[in-house]
Amino acid sequence: GPSRILVLGPDSSLAAVILAVVLPLSNGDPVRAIALAGMMAVVSGVVCIAAGLARLGFITELLSKPIRYGYMNGIALTVLISQLPKLFGFKIDGAGPVKDLWAIATSILDAMANWITFTVGAATLAVILLLKGNKRIPSILIAVIGATIVVGILDLAVNANVSVLGTLPQGLPAFAIPWITTADIVPVLTGGLAVALVSFADTSVLSRVYSARTGTYVDPNQEMVGLGAANLAAGFFQGFPISSSSSRTPVAEAAGARTQLSSVVGALAVALLLVLAPNLLQYLPNAALASNRAPWACSRSWRCRKASRTP
Repeated sequence: GPSRILVLGPDSSLAAVILAVVLPLSNGDPVRAIALAGMMAVVSGVVCIAAGLARLGFITELLSKPIRYGYMNGIALTVLISQLPKLFGFKIDGAGPVKDLWAIATSILDAMANWITFTVGAATLAVILLLKGNKRIPSILIAVIGATIVVGILDLAVNANVSVLGTLPQGLPAFAIPWITTADIVPVLTGGLAVALVSFADTSVLSRVYSARTGTYVDPNQEMVGLGAANLAAGFFQGFPISSSSSRTPVAEAAGARTQLSSVVGALAVALLLVLAPNLLQYLPNAALASNRAPWACSRSWRCRKASRTP
């Protein structure tokens, strides 16, 4: 795609659409669920590529500044609230921002918070904020590695019940055609089309914000083709539909990403971890991951306003 630092991948905005199709059709069978989600990604990819080749990217010009304000602020609030339970070391059932905040407050008052987990997350956040002013120091990388080392040496996953990432599955996903039955065609086509619309709207808003920040032009037609190609790749390698990531993109920018090479390096690093060292991140605390996303969620509405004022 044309955006320099836009990060694509799994996104919470698509989760409800994917779940609505996969859950009733899979009947709890994980193999069938993978096939259904993969075919949804293929359908979404084909729709996005076709729309890009038909030069329908002009639709993004209809997204006004108030729409972008509301969207980015809504995503920022959603990301921030979703990371708070991880920071405090407990889980809640997502039911909307207001109910989630009430559930978080109730859980803390009921003494469900793991304060060792909170300390790890707060320390990670403090390191990031203290070092982020120096562009030559990779604050996020230092904070995450430091948290992983501390949790591993002290064995906090066992001694203090600190939630960690755990061992990654070894090996890369293999090419596989996501076969579905004839009875699944209509719901999968409908879901794939919905995914294409949501993911394109998501990607176009985020890319326009960052193109305004960097003063570069983004071709929406090329962007649709790029998004479609990424979804095709996901679908044929046992993945599910993807979109732009409104949490990882700001993290990439804050870490110093300036070109698409950052995504290439990230992809190669993940591949090497899966093949050569799946145990390397087993002590990475989830609270540290939450701390990475929280500050960028808080500042995203400011970023959006600043970007939209750029000529």
